[in-house]
Amino acid sequence: MMTKPVIAIVGRPNVGKSTIFNRIVGERISIVEDIPGVTRDRIYSSAEWLTHEFNLIDTGGIDIGDEPFLEQIRQQAEIAIEEADVIIFITNGREGVTTADEQVAKILYRSKKPVVLAVNKVDNPEMRDQIYDFYALGFGEPFPISGAHGLGLGDLLDEAVKHFPNEEAIDYNEDVIKFCLIGRPNVGKSSLVNAILGEERVIVSDIAGTTRDAIDSPYTYGEKEYVIIDTAGMRKKGKVYESTEKYSVLRALRAIERSDVVLVVLNAEEGIREQDKKIAGYADEAGRAVIIVVNKWDTIEKDDRTMKLFEEQIRDHFQFLSYAPIVFLSAVTKKRLKTLLPVINTVSENHAMRIQSSVLNEVIQDAVAMNPTPTDRGRRLRIYYATQVAVKPPTFVIFVNDTELMHFSYQRFLENRIRDAFMFEGTPIRIIARKRS
Repeated sequence: MMTKPVIAIVGRPNVGKSTIFNRIVGERISIVEDIPGVTRDRIYSSAEWLTHEFNLIDTGGIDIGDEPFLEQIRQQAEIAIEEADVIIFITNGREGVTTADEQVAKILYRSKKPVVLAVNKVDNPEMRDQIYDFYALGFGEPFPISGAHGLGLGDLLDEAVKHFPNEEAIDYNEDVIKFCLIGRPNVGKSSLVNAILGEERVIVSDIAGTTRDAIDSPYTYGEKEYVIIDTAGMRKKGKVYESTEKYSVLRALRAIERSDVVLVVLNAEEGIREQDKKIAGYADEAGRAVIIVVNKWDTIEKDDRTMKLFEEQIRDHFQFLSYAPIVFLSAVTKKRLKTLLPVINTVSENHAMRIQSSVLNEVIQDAVAMNPTPTDRGRRLRIYYATQVAVKPPTFVIFVNDTELMHFSYQRFLENRIRDAFMFEGTPIRIIARKRS
C-alpha cells in the first residue's frame, strides 16, 4: 500500500493560501462536515492532479495560539517542512517581496525539501513583469498564479508533482491484517502497541514501514498474521507538536491510508474530546474498518452502570461511527486485552466481505416491501437491481430509474437493512445510486 505524497502550502498571512488550497482541492471544504458530530478544520485534504493523488496541507488553517506573528509563521513553516514531500511557497505579487517572505524563505532553505515558488494575485498579463523581484528569494523560477481566477495552477502543479518521491510500497500478503492505532497524544497508544506485541506466543519483528518514519511491526498470533502500523514512531518531540494537538491528525493520516482496520483510542480518564472526533472522522472518510478502544479503563471507579453510560456517551459523540464496536481495556494492567484481537479479526473479515447479488437483491426487495420507495412530484423511485462492486469497504451499486429520487434518508434506510442482514459490524459501507442505461 502506497502512502500518498504530501504537498504543503506555506506563506505569510493574507497571500491567499486558503483560496489556492480550495482551488486545488476543487471544492470549498466547509468547516463543518455534514456528518453529525464531526467538525473539520480546513487544514488537510486529498487532491489529485493528472494521474497523481496526493494530500494537501494548508498551513493557513493552522492556529498556533497566542504566539507573535513571525513566530507563528515560523512554526507553521516548520510543521509543513516536517510533514511535506514538496512545499508550495505562496507570495503576493501585488505587494512584492516582504520581510516576512524572506523569513519564510530562510526557514524553507534549511529544510532541504523541494520548494516551488508561486506568486499569487497576478490576475492579468501586464502584472507579469512584477514577478522578477521574486527570483531574489532563491527558489528559481517563480510561477505567476491567480487563486481568485484559477490561473496558472496547472503549471504550478506540473512542477510540484515532478518532485514527488519514488516511495517503494511494502506489499504484504492478502491475508495479513494491517491495523493502526490513532488518537490524541497521551491516550496510551504506545503502551497499547507494546501490550499487544508483549503478549506471549507473539512473534515480533520491527521493520521501517516506508522511507518515512512510521514503524511496521509484523507479528503472528495463533494462525493469523498481523502488521501494526505504529504512528507513535512518527511523533517528533518538538515545541510545535506539543503546543497544538492538530498534528496528531496529520500524523495519523498516513497510518490510516496503509491500514485495513483503525483503532481509535480514547483515554477513559479524560473522556471524549473534539480532537478525538476529528481523527475518527478521517478513518471513516477513508473507508477503513473502525474499532473504538477505551484505554486506561482500570483507572476509573466503576459500578454496574459505568460502562453502559460511557458507551452511550461515545454513541452520542460518534454518531457517524454507529457501526464501530467499542472495546474497554487497560494497556498497563492488560485487563480485557484478550478481547481486542477477536474484534480486529471480525471487523477485518466484514470489511472484506462479498455478498452474492441474488441474496443482496432479496434483501433489497424485502426492504422496499417493508418501506416503499419515496416519490417526488408524482414520480416514484424504482429500484431495478443491486450488486456489490468492491470490498474494503463493501461498496454497492443500486440501479434506479432516476438518481435524483434516491433521497439521503432512503439510502440510509437501505444501508441499515443491508447491515442488519449481513452483520457488517465495524466497517463503513458505501451505496452508490446509478441510473440504469
